Amino acid sequence: MHRTNITIDADEIVALGASLQRIDQKILTPVKVNGSKRIWYQGIKEPYFDVFLDLREDNIEWFQFTLRGKSLSWNKAGWQTGITNEGSVNDITFYAASKLINTDNKLDFSFVKLAHSILQTRAGDAIFDKILALFEPDKIH
Repeated sequence: MHRTNITIDADEIVALGASLQRIDQKILTPVKVNGSKRIWYQGIKEPYFDVFLDLREDNIEWFQFTLRGKSLSWNKAGWQTGITNEGSVNDITFYAASKLINTDNKLDFSFVKLAHSILQTRAGDAIFDKILALFEPDKIH
């Protein structure tokens, strides 16, 4: 397992949350499941910070949070953490939404906590409230 070695203070957590900007739906690859839509938020001035989710009938089917080479994802099967290839790609044509992820053997709870802290700064926004509901203690294992 790759432990989180990202150290972020409270001010930076707030700044990261505030930097998330929704990306225009037109540039996203459509979700192949009927009735689903993909939503993408990207951190401004933070090249390796993204939040993706697939919604179907207003419910989250899949969610992914990536920051500085680390990944947290959720689907109905559960939670996963891992490492992305973003920091090792030397191609200027690299598309942020096409990252590869090596999954950790065990959930990196420190990264889960960091992601939750950043997402909590957006509480009150309907989409982020849906994401935050996934973090209920009985749902993380």
